[in-house]
Order: sequence, then structure tokens, then C-alpha cells
Amino acid sequence: MMRKKRPGSSVDKGESAATHDISSKSKKSRASSRLSKAAVQEESNDSVFGVFLREAGVSLRQGGASNEIAVDQVVFQKRIQQQLLKSQRYPGIIQEFVTGMESYIEDPEKFRNCLLPCVPRLPDGDPSSVSSFQESLLRMLLGIEMLQTLIINVLFEKLPEFMFNSADDGLNIPHVIINQFKWLDRVKDSTELSAKLMQLVSVAPVEIQRDIITSLPEILEDSQHNDIAKDLNALLQENTQLTVPILDALSSLNLSASLLTEVRTAVMATLAAVQLEDLPVVVKFILHSISGPDAYEVVNDLRKKLELELCVLPPVLLASQIRIKSKGAAMSSASSSSSQDSVSLVLDGIKSAVRFQKTISEAWLKAIENVDEDHKVIDLLVLFILHSTNANNSRRGAERVLKLKVRMGQIQETLLQKTFRGYAQVMRGYFPSILSLAQSLLRSIDSCVVPFGGQLYRHSFTAFDTYCQQEVVGSLVTHVCSGVGGEVDVALELLCGLVTEKPSEMALYAVFVKGILDYMDNLSPHHIRRLFHLLSSLAFGQEQQGAHIQDDMHIVIRKQLSSTVPKYKRIGIIGAVMVVGSMGALRPKVEDSQEEILPPETYRQVTALLELVKSCSESIPEAAALYYDEMANLVLTCNLDPTVQELIGKSVLDDFQEDFVVDLGPEISSSSLLPACVLYNLDEDDESQGGIAINLLPLLADGHKRVSPLCLSPFFRLLRLCEEKEHQGDLEEVDALLGCPLVLTHMDVIEKVESLSKAEREFLCMLLFHTINWFREVINAFCRQKETEMKIKVMTRLQNITYLQSLLEKALAATPGFIPPLANFDGESSEGVTVPAASTAPQSKPKKERKKRKAPAKTSPGNGSSQLEEGTEADEGLQEQPEKEKDAPEKEKEQPEKEKEARHGVSGLAGYRPFFRELDVEVLSVLQCGLLSRSLLDSEQHTNAREEVLLGPAELLFLLEDMLRKLEFSLPASLAKRTPFLKVKTDKSVGFSHLQQRSSKEIAGCCVELLPTLCSHLENCHNHFQTLLSNNDGVVDGPSTDVQEHQLLSSAYRLLLQILNTTFSWSGFSQPGQRSLLKSALGVLSGRLKEVSTERTLEQLIKDSFQYLLNFRSTVPCLSTALCLSRLLSTVAERGGNPTAFREQTASLARRFLGQEWVTAGGERERGTKFNEGLKTLLSIYLEHTDDVLKAVEEIAGEGIAELIDAAKDDVSKTWPTLSRLTFVVFYKGMMTELEKAVRKIPACKNSDSTEAQSEKLLTWNLAVRDFHLLVNLVQVFDSRGVVNVCLKYGRLFLESFLKLGMPLLDYSFKRHKEDVQGLLKTMQLSTRKLHHMCGHSKIRQDATLTNHVPALKRSLELFVYRVKAMLLMNNCQEAFWMGNLKNRDLKGEEILSQRAEGSEEEEEEEEGPENPPRQPAEDEDAESDAGEGKNGLGEEDEEDEDSD
Repeated sequence: MMRKKRPGSSVDKGESAATHDISSKSKKSRASSRLSKAAVQEESNDSVFGVFLREAGVSLRQGGASNEIAVDQVVFQKRIQQQLLKSQRYPGIIQEFVTGMESYIEDPEKFRNCLLPCVPRLPDGDPSSVSSFQESLLRMLLGIEMLQTLIINVLFEKLPEFMFNSADDGLNIPHVIINQFKWLDRVKDSTELSAKLMQLVSVAPVEIQRDIITSLPEILEDSQHNDIAKDLNALLQENTQLTVPILDALSSLNLSASLLTEVRTAVMATLAAVQLEDLPVVVKFILHSISGPDAYEVVNDLRKKLELELCVLPPVLLASQIRIKSKGAAMSSASSSSSQDSVSLVLDGIKSAVRFQKTISEAWLKAIENVDEDHKVIDLLVLFILHSTNANNSRRGAERVLKLKVRMGQIQETLLQKTFRGYAQVMRGYFPSILSLAQSLLRSIDSCVVPFGGQLYRHSFTAFDTYCQQEVVGSLVTHVCSGVGGEVDVALELLCGLVTEKPSEMALYAVFVKGILDYMDNLSPHHIRRLFHLLSSLAFGQEQQGAHIQDDMHIVIRKQLSSTVPKYKRIGIIGAVMVVGSMGALRPKVEDSQEEILPPETYRQVTALLELVKSCSESIPEAAALYYDEMANLVLTCNLDPTVQELIGKSVLDDFQEDFVVDLGPEISSSSLLPACVLYNLDEDDESQGGIAINLLPLLADGHKRVSPLCLSPFFRLLRLCEEKEHQGDLEEVDALLGCPLVLTHMDVIEKVESLSKAEREFLCMLLFHTINWFREVINAFCRQKETEMKIKVMTRLQNITYLQSLLEKALAATPGFIPPLANFDGESSEGVTVPAASTAPQSKPKKERKKRKAPAKTSPGNGSSQLEEGTEADEGLQEQPEKEKDAPEKEKEQPEKEKEARHGVSGLAGYRPFFRELDVEVLSVLQCGLLSRSLLDSEQHTNAREEVLLGPAELLFLLEDMLRKLEFSLPASLAKRTPFLKVKTDKSVGFSHLQQRSSKEIAGCCVELLPTLCSHLENCHNHFQTLLSNNDGVVDGPSTDVQEHQLLSSAYRLLLQILNTTFSWSGFSQPGQRSLLKSALGVLSGRLKEVSTERTLEQLIKDSFQYLLNFRSTVPCLSTALCLSRLLSTVAERGGNPTAFREQTASLARRFLGQEWVTAGGERERGTKFNEGLKTLLSIYLEHTDDVLKAVEEIAGEGIAELIDAAKDDVSKTWPTLSRLTFVVFYKGMMTELEKAVRKIPACKNSDSTEAQSEKLLTWNLAVRDFHLLVNLVQVFDSRGVVNVCLKYGRLFLESFLKLGMPLLDYSFKRHKEDVQGLLKTMQLSTRKLHHMCGHSKIRQDATLTNHVPALKRSLELFVYRVKAMLLMNNCQEAFWMGNLKNRDLKGEEILSQRAEGSEEEEEEEEGPENPPRQPAEDEDAESDAGEGKNGLGEEDEEDEDSD
């Protein structure tokens, strides 16, 4: 086996060993000499060798004693040389001397003495005559040039004698012989010496080969380095055992660049065959031999061939080896440790290289960034190295590349897990960088990389020691205490996961986690709930590892519960319920034992805590309602012990009946402000047997009762969930509450709401809010029931809600300043919601009246709902709807346009949504019912499908609005998180308490499940409008059009497209783990187009889905729906990673919508702010996706707008029906914006550009300038303030882009394309003159909005003047540059009168610019303003330059 050596250390170790042996022998010799000088006999040698040595000062000893020297070695060498030269037998005496030496060293003992250092002999006690250290005799003789070659030959002849002998007394003779050649002052024949050394290498054993090779740099002269390197390179290919010494030697040689490259290439080729222990040396050599230009190629090649995965045994294989071998544990442990050490040394070599060579750190980053396939362990480790060293600011680059690769899905959690599992010991050294990266990723606004940061934390806690675990927990606690929503969510989830996976380890750091309790002011109710779940799991879990914080938890909860501040009382209630959940959790079964029962002491604590919470909250309705909601949440989410579950639910049903339910009697007595009656009874058949009712109005009227109506919905939710838990989902015990009526007041009071007192109006509004919330909670409870009768009742309750909300809108419009009762109790009552301002009431009032008059008598009272309640004759309250709602829909045309835009179902209650109970996600399953429209009704307004439960348009719209809000909250579309600031987070999360407990992935999964249903509704809407168009000869405002149904289905059409767009826009689909879910969603859409049984690729699915959605383009009823469809198609196209493949279709669709005339169901053309916003976005989509933006702008400006110039005021363009005088500014701004973007994308001119490339760019600029000229000239015809403002703003931006990108092109193109350049500048000059006139116009009008653009625009105009002059000078055409006076004019070209009085001060200006340096524009403008619009400081050129040549 080869001996393992550290890189670069073999030579040093050999030398040190030899030196140690030599010095030890010398010490022994000196000691023996001092002890017994008599025993040491001087060698009597009468040969020339012996005589010369004695005369030169060296005494040869025998008997194991070291040779002695009486003079300095330099003196000795001179004496020998002189003796040889002065001898009469010179030069033959040299051979005699060497022959005598050969004879002397035949004795191994004497030879050994000659190899060891000589001992100084101190004559006459003079210590200064000889130095303390002397070389060996042979080495001193090698320093004599005339003897060197012969002695070298002798030593090479002697060396084979000792090759295979064991070391004598620890002295390695071959090693000592080789050391004699090191660091000689001069080598007489270096070539011959190197040849002999390489010959010796070819026959010597491995150990001697290593010694020789590692000594070569210290033996040979620089002139021999290249030759010996070639020999070593050849040897490297033959014998991999010598890899380490050869690379050590090559690292120390001074090689030429070409030879170094050749050697490095050869070494790289052997990388796969290198032994693991040699790998660090190989990697170090490769990296340290890199030159700048080759860095990327070498590093990239090294990265591909460096397979660290093969250096560590997989855990499964390692475990099997341990089981097989009796002594395998120790052996496997040693092997694993050795491999980890080797990998660590490899990484140290990389770390050293990137730290001191900038090119290598940049090359590693570039190599990793350019990887297209899956990454390897080495990539992740190198990124950690680059981050930890921060050499040449590599930390930022490493972080950027890691985020990029995680976002693209090329670095995934599996690679991270493999790295931590196999290289934990190595990774530990980079823990600070891992922690820093995890912090950065968790704080990132890119939601795709946040989970990877969480995985870094989790694996660091699992794989590293207690110090690292403490740091991880501390960092996560810091994230939680930051109060930033995204960080808090992920950090709390990680902490909860760690408690579940590693409870005993996390218990050590329970005190750290408990510190978050001091920062609960920054946390939302959802976060507080998670925090207490985390702490209670630690403190009160089954094993109670964190029992030491139990007392602290009790103290905190009792303190919060006893607080009089509502916020802290809410925290106490949430915390107490979470503790109950942990203490009362069901214990899993233990092996060989009965199911573990709850200990009596724990049960007693649970009972005491529940009683404490109940007593602290029952006197405050909001607190009691929150307690019921939290208990309901506990029952829903926790698997409680049966005894605890029984404790919670044993009295709920009885208490609810006692507090809120009354028996129906002949009379209902109430002392309320409004008369009482029983409404909305769906069980009229049971009235003869005595029914029940919800006693709402009396409870609301009597504010001094123990029970508050605020608790009605929360208490029922708790009751329902307890019943579900007890009866496995069966609600038979409480199903009467679905159809039972409520004690309310007659709803015809809404018609005379204006005549009521303020107290009565507020009481009525309060009653309506409670009723609606009761129905919403009832729907939550029974939406999953399968019986047809139950489904019909649920549908009827939906109709009740839509009708009551229309009544509530009218009541709220007449009750300004009303604050509704709370419906969500876990947030701030005053800060979590925003009540619409009272000023909106006068606008909404006529809207309600119009809606009331508009409703046809033949429709149901539910405001466009289905006829289901007529079929069942159950909705008593709806029958009371006034008969006044029979006016014809023709009155719709008389209503103001802005009121018409505001009509979208229940959108008038948008500001009051936080005051409604949250609908569960399960309610969306009601969407699976079909759609009931007029086309399904017979002549008597009854459907033939009586047994089928159908949704009415109003109910469909209600559910779709709720679904869209849920998706927008749970499925963020952009990369940015919902970043809270102050109370923004609370505002967004109010009303989503139940939704927050579900992950985005769960919600996305629910959406995918509902996609077939949504597609069915989308197709129903499409078919409805297609039928409508065919019946009305292609128009939507025909005589058979039901205006109300048209509006409801139009809104539903739009919402369905928005829901699909929100779903497919979810940023989570960008993550590799959600790819299958994305394919499932796309498979639903493509499956509606055609059924294919085979597995399809993502690109095929996107193509089919795009085509399916494109088929809806013919029936979109309004522009807002068209815009939603365009956005949805763009979103689907982007999911394939190649949206350019659908550019043409997207542009064609947008062009179709822009060329379509949009009218309402009443026959009027669409208009208004929302219409203009949608039109602007649609135009932007068209211009962004069209192949030629410049051509499209010219088409609109030259054809469409030209048709408007002489048209009547209300006329529209024939080629662009959406273009009218009202929408001109929208088109104008859109074209200016896209034109400016387009010219910024024109490539800059370069010296290396070919003539064809310059001509192409010049042509593009000609088209752009012509379009710009067209748009600027339009301001004379359409001179509204908005148009002028757009022209001033984007005119400056266009001019700046022209100066930056266009003028350099003209510099190079002027001589070749003189006429084209002149024509372009003339056109540009005409445009800039118009801009100058607009500046004068802005000052005349004294409009601050317009004049704000003037200084920057004039500065650009001046720069243009001087830039043209510079171009002419560059091309030696300065004579074409002349000046003229430019007068201030207004938009019509008329001279500004105030300027005539100051005509003498007019500034000279060239058609391309002034001759003298200009004054500052700001000063000139101020002067002109003070002088009453006197003269323009520096204006525009008057004429274009003419080239006289």
C-alpha cells in the first residue's frame, strides 16, 4: 500500500526525518566521544584520499564515531582543491583520490559515517575556529567542482546496494544519499545528473522513487526544469502511484506556460483514476496551475470530472457493512472519517485557490451558473466556499447563483439532503455561511427560494452539533420576532416541524422559543396561534421534554386572560385553547399495552383551564365569541382524547337551544324598535307539529341579556363541529337548524327606510348583518351533505343571502356612519377593518332604486336567483318582496353611466366584507351544481329538471367572488410576498382565519379539483352569450335580452377567467415540486378540447390549453372580460417557459378586441374609467406582442386616428372601433409608451458593425422618428391637457434615447448614407420644434403639471442641438451648420406676443443649435416667466442642416 502524504510535504518530511536521524547520531557520537576518547581510534589510511583529508583538517574515525573536522568546511574544500591542483600527478591524482575514497567506503559503516555530518573538533579550546554545524564528508567533496562528477558516479553506483535493505538503526541510506545532491552551489553537468536520476527512478522501489522525484526541484538547475517536467509527465501517465510526488515536484518547477498547460491536461485526464487520498494534491495542482484565459475551461472540466459522490459510502451500504463484519464498526468509522478528511482537503485546496486568485473564483461561479442539467454535490459545496471566503466579493455572486438555481429547480432539496447526509463533517466547517444563506433566502422576496432556506435550517439542526442547533433556533426566533409576515410564517412552520421531528433536542432550547412571547405585539392572530401550539407541544406534549416552561406558560396565559385590554385577552384565549389541545391530545397506543388514557391530573388541569377561560370571557360578547371560534378550531384540527372531547361537547347542544332557539307560537312578543315576525322557514310542513326558530330579533333588542347575538354564529360552528366529531360527520341531530326560520322583522320596511329614525335604521342594519352571518355559517355546516333535500335547502339559503345583501345595500346607503357588528373576533375590532365612508351613500342610493325598479316581475325575488324557492314554496321572506319591482328594463338606458359601471352583483358591500363570517373552502363544492338560466325555463318560468339542484346566476356570482378573494389571498401571483407594513397585514388577513390554516399547495389542489366544474360554468356562459348573439343577429342589446341576467352572467364570465388566471399565476407552479400539479391543471383544460389517453409533455398541454381558452374569444360580452381572457392566455403561455411561441396569437387576439365595438346590454357604448384602464392594458398587450411595434404604431396613428380628425364628436374609428375622441388619450399614451420602449431596445451602434447592420439600424430609426413625428403632430388637432402632458413626458424620453443610441449611429453612417441621415434629422427637427411650441404653450397656460416637464425637455433639446453640431464636425461638414432666430410660439404656431417687446434679446440659435455656449435653461425660463413670456432661453432649431457638399 502507498503511504499517505499531505500535499507538498513529502520532501520536507523526508528531509526532516533524515536530519533528525543524522543529528541524533551526531549527538550520540559526540556523547560517546566525550565519555571515552580513548576508545575512539583514528582511521589510519595512507592512501591519497586519507592523506589529503588529514592535511585538509578532517579526521576519519572508526568504531561508529563520526568523522571530525578541525576547520570550516569552506577552508576544507579549498585545501583539498589546492592539494589536487598542486600535485605533480595532476590530473591523474583526481582519479587516485576517488579510487581511495571508493576503497574506503566499501565498508558500510565507514560509508555511513561519510554520509553523516562531521563533528567539529575544537583545537586549543577555541570555540570560534569551527562552526557548530558541518556538512557530511561526501557533501563537502561534492562541493569541489573537479571531484563532483566522479563522486556522483560513485554514489549512484553505491545506491543500488541499499535499495532493498531495511533501514539500519532508523537511517534510510538511499534517502540520505539523495539528500547529498540537494542545494549544491553549482552542478557541473546538470543534464547528466537529471538523466541518471530518471534512470534510477525507473528501477527503484516506490519509496525511493518518491524521494528522488520530490527532491528533483532542489537538485536540478532551472535550465533543466522543462526537460525534467516532460519526463515526469510521461511517468505520470505510466504510474499513478507516483501522482503525489510528481505533482509536488511539478508544483515546485519553473515551467513555461505551454508546458504547464500540457501537464495540466495530462493530469486532468487521469483524475478519474486517482486514489481518494491523492485527490487533494491533484486538485490543488490543477487549480494552482491555472492562468487567467484558461480558468473557465479548466474549472468547468474539473467540475465535471470531480465526483465527490463516489468518495463517500451511501448510508445504507455503510450500515450493511457494519452488520456483516464483526469488526466492521470501527473499520467503517475509520474509512468514513478518512474519506471525509480527503474531501475536506480537496475543499481546502479549492478554498485556497479561490481566495488568492480572482479568476478562479469567477470561473467557479460561471461554471456553476452555466450548468443546464442537474447539479452535483461539489457545486453546492463550492458555493458555500465562495460565500465563506468572500474573496473578490464572491459572497454576493454565490448567493445570486444559488437563488437562480433554486428558482430554476436545478438545485433541489434532494441534493441538499444528499450533501448533508454524506458530508456533514465537511459542511460543519461552513456552518456560518450556511446560516447566513438560510437567513438571506428566508428573507427573500422571491417565494420560490424561501422553502430552500427553510431546508437549510432544518438540515443544519439535524446534522450538526448542539452549538449549531442553538444558532439555528436563535436565528429562527429572530425571524419570528421580526414581524414580517413571510418570515414569521416559514420560521414558525420550521420550529413546529423541528418540535415534531426532534422533540428532545428542541426541548433544550425551549427557553429561546419562549422569548417570542415578549414580541407578540408584532404577530397576527394566526401567528400567535402557531406560537402557542409550538410552545404547548414542547411544554405539555406526551413526553413533556420541555416541562420546565410549564409554569411560565400558565403564568403568561393567566396574566393575559385577566387583562382588561381586549387585545391581550384575545391572546390569552388563543393561548389557553392551544394548551388545552396539547394537554388533551389523544395519546397513541404503546406496544403490548392498552390505549393510553389521559392521566387524571392532566384531565383536572384541562378542566380547570377551560373553566378559567370560560369565566374570563363570558361577560364580554366578543371574547365569548372568540372562545367559541377557537374551541371550534381546536375540535376541527386536533385529535383530542375522548374524555376531553366529551368534556367540550357535553353541554353545547343544550346551551345553544337554551340561548338561541325558541318554539314557534301563535304570537311573538318583542320590545324591539321594529315589529317581529318569523321569516325564511324552509320546513313549513312541520309547523303543525310545532317548530323552532332562531330568536334573533329579541336577543338583539334586549341588550341586557346574558346572551349576545354576536355569539350565535360562533356557538353554532362549535356545536356543528362537535356533532360531526361525535357522529362521524352526521348532522342529523342539528339538521333542523338548516331550515328553521328566524325571528326578524318585515323586510318591506326597507322600502321606507328613509322614514325610519337613526336608531331604527342602525337596528335594521344590525339585524341584517346577523341574519346573513347566520345563513353563511349554516351553509358552512351543511354544504357537504349529499341528500337532495339538504342540497336544495343549502341552495335556498344561498338565495336568501344574495337577496338579503341587496336589502342591506339599501339600508346601509341610508345609514351613513354605521359600524357593523363584528363577525371575525381574532383581530383588532377597530383596526382590522375599514368601514366605507359615509360620502358614498348618496351615490349608492339611486343605484339600489334602479336595481329594484329594473328587476322583472317574472324573475324570482332573489335578485336574479333561480326559481328553486318557487318550486319548493319554502322561502316565505322572499315572497314579501314588493311588487314595485316590475318596471321594464328600458329605464336602464336613462341611468347615469357611472352608476351602471358600479352594478356587479353584491360589489357594493366590498368594504363590509370583514364583517361577514368566513365561508369555508368546502362551500365551493356547491359550484358543482349546474347553472340555471332563462334558457332552461319553460313558458311558465319553471324548470323541467325539478330533481336537479341548480345554481342561479346571482348565487354563482356570489360563490365566484368569494373563491376569487380566497385565491388572491392564498395563491400569490408575483414573486414578492405580501409584505406587511404597520396594519396592512391585518387588513389583508381579516376574514381568512380558516383559510390561513391551509397551505397554498392545499388551496391549489382544491382549485385543480374544481377546474372541471369551473370549465363547465365557463362553457355555460359562453353558450349563453353565443345563443344570445345568434338570436339577436350578432348584437347583445336585442329586444330579447334580459339586462339583469346579462349583467350577472357577464360578471360571472369575467370572474371565472380571473379565477383561472389567479390559479395559473401562482408562483408555486414555478417550483419543481409542483410541476405535476401544474400538469394536472393543464390536463383538465386540454382535456376539454380533446381526449388523449397517452401521457403528454408540458409543452403539448400548454398548446392545447391555450387553444381551448382561445375558443372563448368570440363571446366575451365586455372589454373587462376580454382583458381577463388576454391575461389568462399570457399566463398560460408563460408556464411553458417559451411565451414567444404564442406571441402572434396573443397579438392577434388583442387586435381583435381592439377592433371590436363594445356595447352594454342596454345598447350604449361602453365608457368610463374602468373601460379606459382596460383599453390601455389591452393596447399595451397588443403592442408588446406584435412583431413590428413601429409598424403597428404607424397603422394606428396614420389610419385609425386619421379617421377621427374630421369625424363627428361621438363617432369612432372604423378600423379601430375602440378609438374615439374620448379614448384618444388612452391610445396616444399607449403608443407613446411602447414607442419609447421600442427605441430603447434598438441595439447601440458599434465600430465592428457591418454596413448591412448599420443600414438596418438606420432604417429602424427612420421608422421610429417618422412615428414620433406623426404622434407629435397630432397634438395640434387633439390639444387636450392630457395629450400635451403625455407628449411632453414621453417626447423627452424619446429624445434622450435618440441622443444615446441614435446619434452614435448617425456619426458612423453620415458619409455612407448622407441623404438618409439628413432626412431623418429634418423629420426629427420638425418634431422638436413642435415640442418647443408645447413648452411655450405650457407657460402660457401656467399649468404646473405641464410646466414640470419643461426644464428637462429643454435641456434635452439643447443637447440635441449640440450633438448634431458635433456629428457635423466629426464628418468635416461644419459649413452645413448655420443659425437662425427661433421665436416662442404656441400650439397653433402663433407668436407669443410678450416676446415682441423683447425682440432685441432673442437668443440666436441654429437650425441644429446655437453657435455660442448656451445659458442655463432654468435661468432663461425664470427670466422669461418674469418678463411675461418674453423670449425663449434656448429654443429649437429653425431649419435643418443642409450639406453643401
